[in-house]
Amino acid sequence: MTNQPKVALDEEVKIEEKIAVATPATLMWWKFRKHKMAVASGIFLIFLYLIAIFCEFVAPYLPDETSATYKSAPPSKVRIIDSDGRLRAPFVYQIDMTRDPETLRSIYTENTDVIYPVKLFTKGPSYKFWGLWETDTHLFGVGVLPDVLQEEQPRVMLFGADRIGRDMFSLTVYGARISLSIGLIGVFLSLTIGVIIGGVSGYYGGAIDNMIQRSIEFIRSIPQIPLWMALSAALPLEWSVLKVYFAISLILSLVGWTGMARVVRGRFLALREEDFIMAARLVGSSQKRIILIHMVPSFLSHIIATLTLAVPYMILSETGLSFIGLGLRAPAVSWGVLLAEAQNVRSIALTPWVFWPAAAVIVSVLAFNFLGDGLRDAADPYAR
Repeated sequence: MTNQPKVALDEEVKIEEKIAVATPATLMWWKFRKHKMAVASGIFLIFLYLIAIFCEFVAPYLPDETSATYKSAPPSKVRIIDSDGRLRAPFVYQIDMTRDPETLRSIYTENTDVIYPVKLFTKGPSYKFWGLWETDTHLFGVGVLPDVLQEEQPRVMLFGADRIGRDMFSLTVYGARISLSIGLIGVFLSLTIGVIIGGVSGYYGGAIDNMIQRSIEFIRSIPQIPLWMALSAALPLEWSVLKVYFAISLILSLVGWTGMARVVRGRFLALREEDFIMAARLVGSSQKRIILIHMVPSFLSHIIATLTLAVPYMILSETGLSFIGLGLRAPAVSWGVLLAEAQNVRSIALTPWVFWPAAAVIVSVLAFNFLGDGLRDAADPYAR
């Protein structure tokens, strides 16, 4: 029994020695991995961005591929046990559509006599991956029947279909590319503008600081929604989807940089009189080196926290603008554009599965927030 405290003490000494010789990056990683929710959120976001990058391959159908047979069809039920109770490879039954004689509403029923196997790496509609090369291989699907018309081809629709027969799962996957990337582009621009303007304001102070702060106050005093509406409405209708995409990213960045600028300015005001900054000046360090090497890394946790909160803010902003018709417009496919086409009572009552893009927005925003909490704590590994 007397050896147990000594063993525990030796283990603690070893841990302290290991921490003493570890690099800051190693300490950040050790602290980050203790935050289980942040680690899980990071893995999920990596998975989400991989889906966005390879959306043409992951989606079983093209975003503009319609089908009169599957208009407003409910989600497909992927089964492994057939009607006779036998275990099979994953499959779906054939879907037959009938009309209600009174309401004329489409009624979809499963025909248990016809089975379509769900296969991996199957052939489907041809597409150009990133516009570079053409292929017809998809991650999963039921394949293509050569003797069946295109609009009557059997389908596996995990999220159901919209009112014109487009697969909601494929639309949600394609929408992830724009909705997730617009957040990164907007945050990168906001970070660049905010660090430069906020750094100049806090480092030099005086008249420059007063002029920049009054400009920030003027921008922040303008109601954001009317400002977004005015800037988005100014975009020419004849612009291509690509031009509108970058214009929306620029608009969100021009509106969102003020918060980052104030955070940087406040930290610069507190740091510029610190002893290590004065020492750097005395040894002849340039102002650029003082700002980038000494000042910015000292409040990295604040920047990380602001960035991780800014990415979901950008995603929500794009979704909101597109939802009210002032952001991206069809034929662009984003989560906001998809939700804009479902903003009616009929969709809520009869086809609630068209709101899957809203679930994607909620889950991705929560994942960014959890990841931000973990990164914020890990960025200051010496805090207890």
